[in-house]
Amino acid sequence: MTKTRLVSLIIATLGALGLLASFHTTAGISTRTAGSATKGATPPATTAPPLPPRGTTPSTAAPPPPNTNTGNQSVAGDAIATRYGDVQVRVTVSGGRLVDVQAVQLPSDRARSQAISSDAGPLLRNEALRAQSARINTVSGATSTSDGYAQSLQSALDRAGLMA
Repeated sequence: MTKTRLVSLIIATLGALGLLASFHTTAGISTRTAGSATKGATPPATTAPPLPPRGTTPSTAAPPPPNTNTGNQSVAGDAIATRYGDVQVRVTVSGGRLVDVQAVQLPSDRARSQAISSDAGPLLRNEALRAQSARINTVSGATSTSDGYAQSLQSALDRAGLMA
């Protein structure tokens, strides 16, 4: 290899490394991992909102009143359908604060889904308790589960009367 070719190769390699170093991921994405990332993931499907009480129409059905109770209240969120399985959480609220989040359902129909859910579940719970809202970071490698978790969490917080 000639000296000129070697210099050109080194310059091209350094340029490529520079481009890689300047690559930015989407804002708000966590660097924590829960397994390898899923390529080509589609956004999770959501479930339909609950039906209004019998004898009412959607326009006359009122949302639940805000919670003014200072005792513990446990409320389940919607079950959100994702491409890997349903995600549902139950929240415990006390004194207007989110004090606990438990996963009622996480994807588990395949061994890979079980592994991802067992890694992502505790991270998502801690993230929700830290944020005190459904605006939580996505766990890398568990995007569908994270999105479903946030949606179920938001529906539970809405039912509990927490405005977050």
